[in-house]
Amino acid sequence: MSEFYRALPPEGAKILLVLFLSFLTGLEREEHHAGSQQYSFGGVRTFPLIGLIGYTMALLSGGHFLGVGVGFAVLAGFLMLAYQHKITASGLPGFTSEMSALTTYLAGALVYGDQFWIATTISVASMLLLELKGALEGLTKLIAPAEIFTFTKFLLLSAVILPMLPNREFGPFQINPFKTWLVVVAVSAVSYGSYVIGKLTKGKGGVILAALLGGAYSSTVTTIVLAKRAKLELRPHLFSGCTLIASGVMFLRLAGLVALFNRDLIARLWLPFLVLAGAGVGLGWLWTRLPDGKEGTVVRKFEPHNPLELRAAFFFGALFLAMLIATHLVVTYLGRAGVYSLALLMGCTDVDPFIMGMTQSAGSATPLGVASAAILIAAASNNLVKGIYAFCLADRSTGIQSLCLLAGLALAGIAPLLWLAK
Repeated sequence: MSEFYRALPPEGAKILLVLFLSFLTGLEREEHHAGSQQYSFGGVRTFPLIGLIGYTMALLSGGHFLGVGVGFAVLAGFLMLAYQHKITASGLPGFTSEMSALTTYLAGALVYGDQFWIATTISVASMLLLELKGALEGLTKLIAPAEIFTFTKFLLLSAVILPMLPNREFGPFQINPFKTWLVVVAVSAVSYGSYVIGKLTKGKGGVILAALLGGAYSSTVTTIVLAKRAKLELRPHLFSGCTLIASGVMFLRLAGLVALFNRDLIARLWLPFLVLAGAGVGLGWLWTRLPDGKEGTVVRKFEPHNPLELRAAFFFGALFLAMLIATHLVVTYLGRAGVYSLALLMGCTDVDPFIMGMTQSAGSATPLGVASAAILIAAASNNLVKGIYAFCLADRSTGIQSLCLLAGLALAGIAPLLWLAK
């Protein structure tokens, strides 16, 4: 586009661009007002004139803010008069045409400053917002206020708090506040993504879809929910298979998180993670196909709770820091056996803080081989514990099958230790 402008007289090409962009906005407004008997501001002549005024004010002032700002203020005054007239004549409070006029003025000034891409992008974005009025306003019926607040909390975690934190190490344990909170944001983002997909597919799909989404959200929570419901449904193959599917998806979740923070570590773990994920999901799906003596689809009922509670985020951050410090102390005073014991213990609770702690210490405080093995031990321990949960909470048949399947996945999970721990 820049080469095209150079082929024409410089100022002439800019004027043509201003006319083109402002004419498109005016055309959209003209079509919007077509057929309406009520007063409306602007059209295919007014908007090009406003764009030219913006360009001319920038030209006369040499691009200085004061001259452009005076022109903007004068235009805003005229638009206020037009808006008052519209309110008096029709009683309609819409202000989009007037705001589009201000955008057109600024686009003209940007073109003078050779900001062609910005001017074009702003004009196109303005037209899209005007044209998609119905679809955008319809979102208010689809998105509950609580979901908007949830997304706002995610922005608070990622776009407000994270950039403020210093990206350097402090203290004897080399704690990096930025990386610590980045771990919190990453784990929250994965859970939030699963939560959003679950909301979008609410009422659709069966218990297998619930297992797939639940594995990305929290395989432990999903196992407990499936076990409790299995006691009512009496479909042992279906629910034990879905429990295995959720744990298989867990390995994909862990692979994504490890890859984000430690490339050397994922280089060692990507193959075991993919094999274990494929085995869990594939075998779990085949297991659900075995007959249970009942027909029909079991409707999904489990809907994950909002994962972006601020207290939970701060608690996870504190737990992650505790794991970093504990890992450093264990490596220093207890060595490899201590790290493996800690991994086994953490598998009984929440493996995320421990595994994310391994991504930070692997290659420095902890050897890569030890960190890789510790992650697999923690995941295997967690799968075994989930099998015990299912055995205790589900009906007898489902509980036995779930325990056997998850114990098998746990054994398969520690098989790579034969070469990773070296």
